[in-house]
Amino acid sequence: MKLIKLMAVTGLMAASLNVLAEGGGDKTFERMLSANDKAMEQYAANQGKPAPVVKNYEYGMKLDVVKVVSVVRPQVDCAVVPTAMTYEDSQGQLNTIKYSVAGECRKRGG
Repeated sequence: MKLIKLMAVTGLMAASLNVLAEGGGDKTFERMLSANDKAMEQYAANQGKPAPVVKNYEYGMKLDVVKVVSVVRPQVDCAVVPTAMTYEDSQGQLNTIKYSVAGECRKRGG
């Protein structure tokens, strides 16, 4: 059982590395954001709410976050990387913002 899990994780990691090698992180993020958009459209429909529109975060923007619904996980990279968050505000509206964060930098080897 442990071997099967290890093989699945290894395959996922290899596929992730191939995606990064083939098109870079921006294409990977755009695919992840697209998948998140579809999931949030379904979530909104289930909640009887309009689907959120993706907006770019700007410094100083006031956010009215009551409940975080979804976060697009940042890429593993030693750089500034894009991410996104969908949240519900105090009016019950769903909002999605794209913003940049420091990527999760992992040392190789050791």
